[in-house]
Amino acid sequence: MQLNLNRIKELGASLVAISPEAPDNSLSTTEKNELSFEVLSDLGNRVARRFGIVFQLPLDLRPIYAGFGIDLPKSNADDTFELPLPATYIIERDGKIRKAFIDADYTKRLDPEDIIRALKDIASRRETP
Repeated sequence: MQLNLNRIKELGASLVAISPEAPDNSLSTTEKNELSFEVLSDLGNRVARRFGIVFQLPLDLRPIYAGFGIDLPKSNADDTFELPLPATYIIERDGKIRKAFIDADYTKRLDPEDIIRALKDIASRRETP
C-alpha cells in the first residue's frame, strides 16, 4: 500500500491501517516498515468487532505463533488471543462502504490496482453533475 500511497492521495483518498496492537507496538510497526500513512490502534478489537471480523486464535495455533516470535498478549496488551480477519474497506465520505475485501487467509489482500480502480470510479461519480 505504501508504494501506491501517492496514487491514492491523488484520487482524494486517505489510507489508514487499523491494528489490534497496543499504541506503542503500532508505532513500532509504522517505523519498522517506514510507513507514511496512519496506523491506528484498535485496543480490544472494538472497531473490528463492529465490522464482525474478530476471531479467537485456537489453542493449538498459539504455540505455533509463539514459535514464530509472535507474542499476541504482549503485542495487543490483552490476553484474549483475538485477532481481526485481514480486511480492506473503501469507505466514501458519507460513510458508505463502497468496496470490502475480507479473507481468512492473511496472505491474501485486495490488489492495490483494484483499490485504485474503485477510487477512480468514486472520483468520476463526484465529478459527474
